Amino acid sequence: MRLGLIGAVGLSEGLKSVFERERPPVAYQAVETLNASFPSGHALLATVFYLSLGTLVAQGLTRRREKAWVLGAAGLLALTVGLTRVYLGAHWLSDVLAGWCVGAAWAMSLWLAAWALERYGRHREARLARQAPPA
Repeated sequence: MRLGLIGAVGLSEGLKSVFERERPPVAYQAVETLNASFPSGHALLATVFYLSLGTLVAQGLTRRREKAWVLGAAGLLALTVGLTRVYLGAHWLSDVLAGWCVGAAWAMSLWLAAWALERYGRHREARLARQAPPA
């Protein structure tokens, strides 16, 4: 998960440097801000973190209702972080929407990579088991 978050930070900072969008006027800001506004780094990172964490927890559960609850709670936490950025005047709503979208896309990329590696490992184990001499 650490590499996924490091990649998300790089993605956020890279996009901010490409777009260089101004933040809302200082008169509307309730928090101090440092860099460009688009996309919201808080929304992006919260989406990657909470959705990835929710997916890891849900994999250990057996009941569909519990899995749905965990994933729903993870999504709600990510949404809450983004909405607070708009409420505090640190971002425009479009910045937060972009952060959520990019974060969800990055999280999905991480899930697909993990799934592919797991599948590759299972196929490799099966192939090695077939090639092993009988004991």
